[in-house]
Amino acid sequence: MTSLLIGALAACSAAGLLLVVAGLVGRSVVDPQRPEGPRSLRAAGRIGGSLAGGGIAFLATGWPLAAGLVALTVWHLPRLLGGRSERRAAIVRTEAIASWTEMIRDSIAAAAGLEEAIAATAPVAPAPLRAEVTTLVRRLDHERLPDALVKFGQQVGHPSCDLVVAALSLAARLEASDLSSLLSRLAESARDEARMRVRVEVGRTRIRTATSVIVGVVLAAVTLLAVANRGYLDAYDTAAGQVVLAVVGAVFGTGGWLLTRMAVIEMPERFVARVGQVAGS
Repeated sequence: MTSLLIGALAACSAAGLLLVVAGLVGRSVVDPQRPEGPRSLRAAGRIGGSLAGGGIAFLATGWPLAAGLVALTVWHLPRLLGGRSERRAAIVRTEAIASWTEMIRDSIAAAAGLEEAIAATAPVAPAPLRAEVTTLVRRLDHERLPDALVKFGQQVGHPSCDLVVAALSLAARLEASDLSSLLSRLAESARDEARMRVRVEVGRTRIRTATSVIVGVVLAAVTLLAVANRGYLDAYDTAAGQVVLAVVGAVFGTGGWLLTRMAVIEMPERFVARVGQVAGS
């Protein structure tokens, strides 16, 4: 009973350390800009997994440092080794923006105006954008087109969509005569971005595979030693051993952080959101 209590306390301490680190680096545990639900459930699952992993590590080794390292590892593993579905969703969403832009371009010739052209795309909009486009069309019943477009761009939250929104807003205010060719160029630009993302994803597959192998081998080796040959790890029971373990953990942590940073595609600063803030102030 005492061991379980100590393990629970160690796991809670590891979770507290995780939250402190997240606060220091300015990261939110749950993104307030994204919808709740599945994302919150994933965050809760990661927190629970971190607590469980930290508690098990403390019970197996008796090292508070091991509990913290395992908790941090469990928290960051999905970001380091996973995220494939999110990256694929980003590619599909970018392609959807390109397709919707082409739909508007093709509808302009047959529609009586820009609002009618946008409304005509709602039933056939690509699935990743259909909900946002439907909301945009509903807003047009009681809002000016430029204001509705700004809110649409904020809802989609994608730089390529910001460019399309800017072009449509200018056309609504100034009645641009060459809107079709501009939308064609914006659609091609969005498709180029999607192709770039695919090339980046393919190029980084080898790195992610090597990372998975390294992490798996390290975890398997440590688990095997802790279960089958605990005496081999007795050197880490001392204060000096804990310092060495901290250094080793810092090295692996730094490497994992660098790999995570390498996998991030830096997006340009969005400007439609700033236009909406100025308009609302």
